[in-house]
Amino acid sequence: MSIKSSIKETVGAAEEELGEAVHNDKMADKGRALRNEGRIGNGKLPKTSVPGTEK
Repeated sequence: MSIKSSIKETVGAAEEELGEAVHNDKMADKGRALRNEGRIGNGKLPKTSVPGTEK
């Protein structure tokens, strides 16, 4: 588990949530991609569902 991957996952999650809150699908998708990049770097499985569907 690297610090850089953990930061990417955290920032990506925040960007994804913000995109969902302001109804900006492009921002949510970008955040999900960054979050998944961090998750893969930490040895976790990527999130595969559409952003905004896990409420």
